[in-house]
Amino acid sequence: MASAWWPCLILALLSSLAASGFPRSPIRLLGKRSLPEGVANGIEVYSTKINSKVTSRFAHNVVTTRAINRADTAKEVSFDVELPKTAFITNFTLTIDGVTYPGNVKEKEVAKKQYEKAVSQGKTAGLVKASGRKLEKFTVSVTVAAGSKVTFELTYEELLKRHKGKYEMYLKVQPKQLVKHFEIEVDIFEPQGISMLDAEASFITNDLLGSALTKSFSGKKGHVSFKPSLDQQRSCPTCTDSLLNGDFTITYDVNRESPGNVQIVNGYFVHFFAPQGLPVVPKNVAFVIDISGSMAGRKLEQTKEALLRILEDMKEEDYLNFILFSGDVSTWKEHLVQATPENLQEARTFVKSMEDKGMTNINDGLLRGISMLNKAREEHRIPERSTSIVIMLTDGDANVGESRPEKIQENVRNAIGGKFPLYNLGFGNNLNYNFLENMALENHGFARRIYEDSDADLQLQGFYEEVANPLLTGVEMEYPENAILDLTQNTYQHFYDGSEIVVAGRLVDEDMNSFKADVKGHGATNDLTFTEEVDMKEMEKALQERDYIFGNYIERLWAYLTIEQLLEKRKNAHGEEKENLTAWALDLSLKYHFVTPLTSMVVTKPEDNEDERAIADKPGEDAEATPVSPAMSYLTSYQPPQNPYYYVDGDPHFIIQIPEKDDALCFNIDEAPGTVLRLIQDPVTGLTVNGQIIGDKRGSPDSKTRKTYFGKLGIANAQMDFQVEVTTGKITLWNRAMPSTFSWLDTVTVTQDGHFLASSRRLSMMINRKNMVVSFGDGVTFVVVLHQVWKKHPVHRDFLGFYVVDSHRMSAQTHGLLGQFFQPFDFKVSDIRPGSDPTKPDATLVVKNHQLIVTRGSQKDYRKDASISTKVVCWFVHNNGEGLIDGVHTDYIVPNLF
Repeated sequence: MASAWWPCLILALLSSLAASGFPRSPIRLLGKRSLPEGVANGIEVYSTKINSKVTSRFAHNVVTTRAINRADTAKEVSFDVELPKTAFITNFTLTIDGVTYPGNVKEKEVAKKQYEKAVSQGKTAGLVKASGRKLEKFTVSVTVAAGSKVTFELTYEELLKRHKGKYEMYLKVQPKQLVKHFEIEVDIFEPQGISMLDAEASFITNDLLGSALTKSFSGKKGHVSFKPSLDQQRSCPTCTDSLLNGDFTITYDVNRESPGNVQIVNGYFVHFFAPQGLPVVPKNVAFVIDISGSMAGRKLEQTKEALLRILEDMKEEDYLNFILFSGDVSTWKEHLVQATPENLQEARTFVKSMEDKGMTNINDGLLRGISMLNKAREEHRIPERSTSIVIMLTDGDANVGESRPEKIQENVRNAIGGKFPLYNLGFGNNLNYNFLENMALENHGFARRIYEDSDADLQLQGFYEEVANPLLTGVEMEYPENAILDLTQNTYQHFYDGSEIVVAGRLVDEDMNSFKADVKGHGATNDLTFTEEVDMKEMEKALQERDYIFGNYIERLWAYLTIEQLLEKRKNAHGEEKENLTAWALDLSLKYHFVTPLTSMVVTKPEDNEDERAIADKPGEDAEATPVSPAMSYLTSYQPPQNPYYYVDGDPHFIIQIPEKDDALCFNIDEAPGTVLRLIQDPVTGLTVNGQIIGDKRGSPDSKTRKTYFGKLGIANAQMDFQVEVTTGKITLWNRAMPSTFSWLDTVTVTQDGHFLASSRRLSMMINRKNMVVSFGDGVTFVVVLHQVWKKHPVHRDFLGFYVVDSHRMSAQTHGLLGQFFQPFDFKVSDIRPGSDPTKPDATLVVKNHQLIVTRGSQKDYRKDASISTKVVCWFVHNNGEGLIDGVHTDYIVPNLF
């Protein structure tokens, strides 16, 4: 299993002057102004936040940094984040002075010509990502005007892998200057229960860490918070530079009352398998070691040091041999030998005597080691219940004997015949790592790069520890026949102690009552079967707190794991098979908004009336610093304004905000499901918006209380020949009579030129993260929010919220349940008194020459985030808004959406 290095982040915000070597000072005179502490070369980074939410090992991470240019001139600000190689970026937004520019994920080749055109016109600022040990670097720079604020927000997701008995979240913290508001917040939700949780920082003393760090766990929930004050960030009591420069590490594990755990949500399942207490299966290891001339010096010395440590950990029931290759091949022993104390002492002497020489014959070295393992099995020299492993270490490419990578792969594949795994360790950068990786993957192993640092011997030893204790071989995960779709990998040659096998898939029938999972494998002494049976009703109860983090985590976990495995299979596929694997991985990458090797993300922002693009891409392993490929440009997104706004959300509660009064009015419409209501109609601009009501599911436990919501919206502009039907399942656009259909998972921008009002000729529609924004040039903007509930909820169902922005730009003839309030009107509230509910006072409202009794209440506002609401307090007008709306509510019923 791969190492579980999780959010590995370096956060750096520097002006271009700082990058040029100018001295940094927290207080600097610019003209006659004295800048506050924490300003470096005019740029103040006043907030850096890392917010991580982990549900069942699946991590959703948001890195947000806010800065302001306190200089008198424009400055360049950079945002640097190092994130795990195994993570997929899912979003990046850049907000400048309240205007947000989000990222869009698109297939690389589709966008290539558009990107290159922008480059040729000098309009593009590129983003470069470099591969390190376990990290990829995300960097973007932007120029901001004097006094302007900028916010960078990066979101990425990753499945945490269990490594040596725990999940490890590793954050590289390096803000490079004092930050007024610096915090790391991690919330963990594990349905199995959390058994241990710890956190530590390498850059701060335990005394200071204790006052800035809080950590706790109870039952299924864990929390870690790190919020150092400005004084705690200082490298010394009087210093102005930051000591936040190092590693912040969180480790945790879960309760394991049974070997496995199955979780099912919304038609997707995940099966975690990690049995404990099993005896270790004896192993037979062929160490195939490169001793060519390029290994001379420190590399060979570190290899020897690592092998000597590994020999200390060999168990007496294990078997081993060393195969050394340079221009030719030599071996320590003719056959595999048992790891007896006498043999191990002799092995140490042999390792110490290894010397570099000659060329690099990878092919013959590997084939000799594989042949030795095969013969040992055929000749019964090793225990029947044992497992074989080939571990090869090389620092270069084959240059003698068979040197064609594809032919070496073929020879090795045929020799192993699927019987045991091959693990390839690539020492340094001067080698064809992709070749080593592909060869390992097609032989059920994996590859690791060993970096030429002082700890290279520890890297080698650390790898060995991952595969040193096999507990099961030939592992097969079995599920109900004809009940599963799109299953991820469910057979494994080995299960190693301290790791975890994860399988995910889709259910054919979401309403099945029970679910059974069997795991079969060969142990050290006998064959074993582990069975997990899931009662779906009990599962629903156990996962009632799933919204503590985010509700569709299993579906996204399945998509993540599926993409990861498709990309691995793709490396050794050819022809039609490769095309099919690529198409499937690309489709999932686009559907779930993942930046993978097949996609890239771009953020487009207008600057001096020109486009500037920042690109996010996933680099290859061989590239240290690779210019990235392009993605499609994206329009400005919706940023909630401070203007008056009007919306309908919930049951369906109409909210009319009156900022002059610092107050709001609200009312409800109680009509039968299926009723269509006219929300907005403007005869001057041609805009109409209608909404259709849906009700709760049948069989509500409280049949006396009927809740209704908006399930469909129809937005049309007759002058621009534009119609869009929005439902909870899809969005259908008729643009000049041409239909297009999108899902809520798509990230789409549609633009159209046309005549709208006197000063605007542009329409745009954008879908992103359960929000849809429709803008009509410089006129009105509508925002539709998708509210998703658990599919198996006995009562509630998905529904839509509808918000109006910049309504004052519409004509004075606008009408409708919302539209009639777009023009100024007055009201007065008096005689506030206790109501029937002690928490909700009544009052007298005078509006439109009517005197009404109203009740104080609150509704929810989802403009900023579809999943997190803010509370809006309002005076509720009873009886379908009677006295507040013109006429009666039935006047607004129309026959259809358009």
